[in-house]
Amino acid sequence: MFKNLVGNEHVKQTLRHLIAKGRVPNSMLLAGDEGIGKRQFAIELCRSLICQDLTDGEACGDCPACRRAGTFAFPKPDDKDAHKRVIFSDHPDVGMVIAYNRNISVDAIRHLESEANFRPYEAQSRFFIIDNADKMNDPSANALLKTLEEPPAGSHIFLVTSRADSMLPTIRSRCQMLRFAPVGTDEIEKYLIADRAFTHDEAKLAARLSRGSIGRAVAINIEKFRQRRDRMLAVVTNALETSDRAALLRISEEINDAKNKDTFEESIDVLASLLHDVWTLRVSGDDLRVVNSDLSDRLGGLARRPEADNIPSWLADIDTMRENFAVNINRKIAADALFVSMASN
Repeated sequence: MFKNLVGNEHVKQTLRHLIAKGRVPNSMLLAGDEGIGKRQFAIELCRSLICQDLTDGEACGDCPACRRAGTFAFPKPDDKDAHKRVIFSDHPDVGMVIAYNRNISVDAIRHLESEANFRPYEAQSRFFIIDNADKMNDPSANALLKTLEEPPAGSHIFLVTSRADSMLPTIRSRCQMLRFAPVGTDEIEKYLIADRAFTHDEAKLAARLSRGSIGRAVAINIEKFRQRRDRMLAVVTNALETSDRAALLRISEEINDAKNKDTFEESIDVLASLLHDVWTLRVSGDDLRVVNSDLSDRLGGLARRPEADNIPSWLADIDTMRENFAVNINRKIAADALFVSMASN
């Protein structure tokens, strides 16, 4: 049921209205940041359109059709052949296309086109979700475009994306777009406490770190995050108080060793978050805007250091480093250069 999903009340109201009036278009594009629940909204939309006990545009969630439509058995990530086909839920009229190795193949879209032309087995229509639709390559996007230009009667296609601007304009123009907003911090915090057994302090921290993404908040391992944060707080403290290059280079060595190499970028993100917080406190003193609110007193002390005036320059260096990740820079050299630069001010 839409009422059980977190955030984006305006989207819920729009979908309820379309469902209740029988005006759901053949093709829709659900667009917004990653991890805010768009795919679950798409599944819920399908459930509402086949529910046997619909009330005011809301699926009951209990009838056989609702239960089956929301149950998918997704293939293993390395099963290439399985990703070349529509993956159907336990309901034969609700299917989904998902990416394999960051690409949606033309075979999967052609299979969708074929299935969309079949008459429904049980429902009034057939429903297809294309998750991460921006991962279609040129052949698959062009194949889908042909389907959207002449949509099969009795079928609906719902595209889900976090990068709508990267999709073909001709595809976007043939879909009714629903824009999703980041989920509010308070809503995420309440969800984590009620549904994910987070403590109040853990939920507060995860919600602030999530940047409006429920998926990101749920994925945060608070204990491991705090370990990374302690290491990055040592970098900030060193740069602002002692300028000990040798100590900073040791930390660079730690975050680049074999056991930490997979979390290197996460460590840099944590460093940037701490620097943003220190700069926020230096400029405005507003601790309500601080992400790492449990460290407000410590960060406030660092914000009063005269060296904190260099933080905008350090953040610019971090942005440049992130851009260079795409071209496979040597991360150890990049981290060394960043930390030495921070210690030189």
